[in-house]
Amino acid sequence: MTTKWVLGCSFAAALALPDKSSTLVSAFFLEKEPRELWVPALWWYELANVLTVAERRRTLARTDVERAISLYGSLSIQTDQTNGVDHVRMLCEITRVYGLSAYDAAYLELALRKRAPLASLNRELVGAAKRSGVETWR
Repeated sequence: MTTKWVLGCSFAAALALPDKSSTLVSAFFLEKEPRELWVPALWWYELANVLTVAERRRTLARTDVERAISLYGSLSIQTDQTNGVDHVRMLCEITRVYGLSAYDAAYLELALRKRAPLASLNRELVGAAKRSGVETWR
């Protein structure tokens, strides 16, 4: 049985960034259970930013960034393309109710809509997910 998950950028970034590595993240990706990974479209922009900032700060070399990009490409991540005025209304409502940024609300909204658990290292987002009834990774 495949389990659907919403993958937070902070969670995925821990795979590539030595200072963000976590046994929690490693355990998620090492489990044998097949997973369907979903991300909001903004995830790719966030990931590009994380990687380029790490390269600029010399936390990662350019070859490390390329290796990380290949790693993320191998994960079969599915990108949710939902957008428009109704989606903005929903995101605004989630930001009001849970005190999140609109960016973080995109992850919670996707998890709620897909009825999927959330894998994130963002404490505020994880707290909001738990309050909304969304399961989180450990």
